Amino acid sequence: MKKILVTLNVFLLFFCFTNITYAENKENEININSRIAVAYDRESGQILWGKNENNRTAMASTTKIMTAIIVVENGNLEDIAEVSAKAAGTGGSSIELKKGDKVSVLDLLYGLMLESGNDAAVALAEHIGGSVEEFAVLMNNKAEELNLTDTHFVTPHGLDDPKHYTTAVELAKIADYALKNETISKIVSCKNHTITINGYSKTLSNTNELLGNIEGLYGVKTGFTNNAGRCLVTAVKRNNIDIITVVIQADTKKDRGEDSKKIIKYVFDNYTRVNIEEVVDENLEKWSNINKGRININKGNNSNFEIGRTELKNKYIAVKKQYINNIDVQINAIFEYDAPVNKKTVLGQLKVNIGEENVDNIDLFFTDSIEKKSVLDYFKQCIISYK
Repeated sequence: MKKILVTLNVFLLFFCFTNITYAENKENEININSRIAVAYDRESGQILWGKNENNRTAMASTTKIMTAIIVVENGNLEDIAEVSAKAAGTGGSSIELKKGDKVSVLDLLYGLMLESGNDAAVALAEHIGGSVEEFAVLMNNKAEELNLTDTHFVTPHGLDDPKHYTTAVELAKIADYALKNETISKIVSCKNHTITINGYSKTLSNTNELLGNIEGLYGVKTGFTNNAGRCLVTAVKRNNIDIITVVIQADTKKDRGEDSKKIIKYVFDNYTRVNIEEVVDENLEKWSNINKGRININKGNNSNFEIGRTELKNKYIAVKKQYINNIDVQINAIFEYDAPVNKKTVLGQLKVNIGEENVDNIDLFFTDSIEKKSVLDYFKQCIISYK
């Protein structure tokens, strides 16, 4: 079968910057104290900015985001848990639980995520998993399910352990997954909440110092240990851009807050949301109008075929404002075929580039099969030609 490969590049708005790299060294664009950080776009999964974002690190109480996931997916929020001596005696931050206290699973979740109670974490782990060790198995199984290859859990609270680690990117993915759960999303966006312990009320306050002070911020979790430093995971949504930021190994509480603010400001100052599916379909239609008639199916019984495409990774992506006019759609296609051609036969590839970064590749295909002409087809063709 003879194949001719033809390439057509379609440039948006007929404008192209030269010598611009979309994937430049983003770390240099923001000066922060935190040693590890990332800005993660929730819709597309893009890393919009990062600093050592793939380095393994201790994660402190940001661990509790995964703890909350395991609890809501495996427990009954209305259950009453009895606090063990081990849970009550857990060091670090607490909601001052005592042995024998009876608390609902939902109230323990508020204690876990608002005031970062390590005692609440152990009480939940024992209630759901039977023990801290068995609960950690559930956490690691979930990490594997989420395809997290640089994350491992030992405890539900995140106190330092060399075998307890994650990366900024994978922690952002855990937070993204958690926020899809309505219960968790509601809890982490709450500044204050009153729970009941043994029938007595206790008011909790969220340790997230940015909650209520940053436009569009709706979570997520703070943390601190000696190895992890000061940590903060935030979720912010403005103008149809929904991001998660992670800062780890900040020296002070002030630093983690200021660093988070800088990253948030950078993203919303520099990025805009683009309907990349619309861009692709527009350019594919233009290309088809020019080139579909040039595709030759030798001995095919149908020249009136349709071209389909596989799905894009994302319908919308966050694009730096300076690259809006530098979105390049490239289409490579084979123009010669011998019939028969099977349905879904790939006829080419469409690539989407922003600057010098390739952001998506999809296949183009025949939506229906094209049969080889029969004797009857040739006979009909002769009659039409004769007329």
